[in-house]
Amino acid sequence: MHKTKPNLSFWQIWNMSFGFLGIQMGFALQNGNASRILTDFGADVESLSWFWLVAPLTGMIVQPIIGYWSDRTWSKTLGRRRPYFLAGAILACTALVLLPNADKFTGVFPALLVGAGFLMMMDTSFNISMEPFRALVADNLPESQSIRGFSIQTALIGVGAVVGSFLPWILTNWFGVPNNLTNVKVQPNVVYSFYFGAVVFMGAILWTIFKTKEYSPQERIELGIVEAEKPKEKFTIPMTMWKLGLIQFFSWFGLFCMWVYTTTALREHTYDLPSIDSLKEILKENPTDKIALGQLALSENLGDWVGILFGIYNGVSAIFALLIPMIAAKIGKSRTHMVSLVMGGFGLILMYFMPDKNAMILPMIFIGVAWASILAMPYSMLSGVIPADKMGVFMGIFNFFITLPQIVSALFSGPIVKHLFGGNAAYALMLGGGLMILAGILNFTIKNEN
Repeated sequence: MHKTKPNLSFWQIWNMSFGFLGIQMGFALQNGNASRILTDFGADVESLSWFWLVAPLTGMIVQPIIGYWSDRTWSKTLGRRRPYFLAGAILACTALVLLPNADKFTGVFPALLVGAGFLMMMDTSFNISMEPFRALVADNLPESQSIRGFSIQTALIGVGAVVGSFLPWILTNWFGVPNNLTNVKVQPNVVYSFYFGAVVFMGAILWTIFKTKEYSPQERIELGIVEAEKPKEKFTIPMTMWKLGLIQFFSWFGLFCMWVYTTTALREHTYDLPSIDSLKEILKENPTDKIALGQLALSENLGDWVGILFGIYNGVSAIFALLIPMIAAKIGKSRTHMVSLVMGGFGLILMYFMPDKNAMILPMIFIGVAWASILAMPYSMLSGVIPADKMGVFMGIFNFFITLPQIVSALFSGPIVKHLFGGNAAYALMLGGGLMILAGILNFTIKNEN
């Protein structure tokens, strides 16, 4: 007879999940500033989505490989999952320092190409650190504590995302770090934000590494974590998973449009500003042009403000995630997800009509509701229709429904913006909103949600 995994205290669960704060802070800095940095290095709006191909491609390739390897790793010093936390953190922190300084490595390749390479390194390392974290929680927590573990993890993810998103704005408005210099590629407040993010990333990962114990192979057998080998069964994907996959496809397409085009849409649609490149060209010829200087300062401030907006929707999602179980208990999982996605789609469309940066806070509230549901509800509905002994395999396959829409969006949204929308990035936000609403409506097809 097997023993059972012991319950962990609040602080044990906190320590085990604390590394997520650093990882999410890195993701927030990337999501809020990567397009801005690449634009500063010379990328045009139509090509931005191509650079964002890196994230889904690396996630699709790296996460299954790291999951496979970490299942088969054991070190007396670092255990099973923690070697990958450490390796990913070292690479991620290096990339966070290098990306905003890509223009200093232009002896052979242009800054834009070097920056894209560092972006790929960053995405790969984030995935190396992140994938084993999900497995670690499943390894260490008994079933009775899974909801508590998820709640603590969600709170830490929210904190990391909010701080990472707000950081460039905080450095400028609270500490006076410049954000409108004309003689630099990437503004100092963004550069120092990435430095700070690297320190927090490494610190959070090391905290989890040193404060968390993993079960040895023998303990895993004694606790029943490793099950006896079962006869092979025919592998089939449940119809509900295909339906949820389609919902995920349209949901993540909309999110990807928001991450790629919000900065450009706010600058060039809401405020009708010229592109950063054209402003810097004007100032290169006439460094005292007051109009161009004013427009550049406003444009950089708006870039900082996008980080604030992304922090707001992450903060809303962290709060709303705690309310989802109560709402789903009353109206059902699929209806909860439907209403949340429709609200998020409405928020994306609403961004087109907002008159200024402060008004953009309203759409972020709706998007935060959708984001919380996207991170929780599809997995909750999926877990009820797949066999428990194949949970990891099916969750890995389900990840393709997240990465595939981002790849499709990266390939086609740029040409759509250029040729169909006349270069107006705000229309890409409306397109994403319409597809997210469609994703919400498709929840009517989910009949078996438990």
